Amino acid sequence: MSPTYDVIVIGLGGMGSAAAHHLSARGARVLGLEKFGPAHNKGSSHGGSRITRQSYFEDPAYVPLLLRAYELYEQVERDTGREVATLCGGVMVGRPESRTVAGSLLSARQWDLPHELLDAREIRRRFPTLTPRDDEVALYEARAGLLRPENTVAAHLQLATRQGADLHFQEPVTHWTPYRDGVRVHTPDDTYTAGQLVICPGAWAPRLLADLGVPFTIERQVMYWFQPTGGTAPFVPERHPIYIWEDADGVQVYGFPAIDGPDLGAKVAFFRKGGTVCTPETIDRTVHDHEVAAMAADMSHRIPSLPGTFLKAATCMYSNTPDEHFVIARHPAHPGSVTVACGFSGHGFKFVPVVGEITADLALDGSTRHPIDLFDPHRCAPPEPR
Repeated sequence: MSPTYDVIVIGLGGMGSAAAHHLSARGARVLGLEKFGPAHNKGSSHGGSRITRQSYFEDPAYVPLLLRAYELYEQVERDTGREVATLCGGVMVGRPESRTVAGSLLSARQWDLPHELLDAREIRRRFPTLTPRDDEVALYEARAGLLRPENTVAAHLQLATRQGADLHFQEPVTHWTPYRDGVRVHTPDDTYTAGQLVICPGAWAPRLLADLGVPFTIERQVMYWFQPTGGTAPFVPERHPIYIWEDADGVQVYGFPAIDGPDLGAKVAFFRKGGTVCTPETIDRTVHDHEVAAMAADMSHRIPSLPGTFLKAATCMYSNTPDEHFVIARHPAHPGSVTVACGFSGHGFKFVPVVGEITADLALDGSTRHPIDLFDPHRCAPPEPR
């Protein structure tokens, strides 16, 4: 039998790598198990960039977690020397009543976050690459920006290893079983035991957490890179913000400045448009011509110079809950030994370090000071029959 650990972490992507770091930083004996290699591109923590922002249109309840995440990202950069966050500013664009604008404004006002409201003329003046309609406005947040997902995962793995965590890659978990004194985790290579288990399964949640009572939907999404007409000079972070842009039909796109040099273009994607239900085994990794054409056509109305030349595309997966809020909690069926962090529904990466902190709290202390009532899995249970 392999040595007993204090905590086993299943999944070492965004959330799991942060959990391994925070657990090992507190002196726990940690085993991390990952199906693929470090900072891989098979799940939801890749693609070169992720948006970060604090004026959160999804729900003001997320804002305290974001404020803490920003502090932790700064600490990770100091501790590893890796570039993780670039705060280039961001605009949430749409009609005033759109969820993107109205929801962002609600969070900004409720939490007294610095922000500006820009009309269409001011958007065009400040950011000449953007061409909003006359009836569109934007909430501008100077503290918005982008995160480097691969660097973030690598940084947390670096810290966890430095702190003594035992990290195993290319070792998939087949199943786990609770027992009286903790948990057993089974892989093709061995069986491991620990007092606590933290499960950060990403798109593998339906298989590893079938007894959680949450109806997860795994959704294929596509990220695109285009070389703007005239080059990337107007799109560098000093001149071009991150953006989330909702049109009159409720379709949202999001995008980034050009961050990887003049030849690698700028990244853009739809948010939740056209995603197909899949599994990690059945996802179509091929990006088709009609998908590229649809993305380019949409962007031609918003940023006319952006879809100049298509460069590349990549797929990822959203792990959606029915209400698109997270699941972070002690497992209801195994509250003494199992913590879960999953269902991040396409907007979770910006929370990575604070989720790591929360899972460490739950695994080692049984509770957390952070506000996580919104993420209770009980909310997803079907109603009791009358």
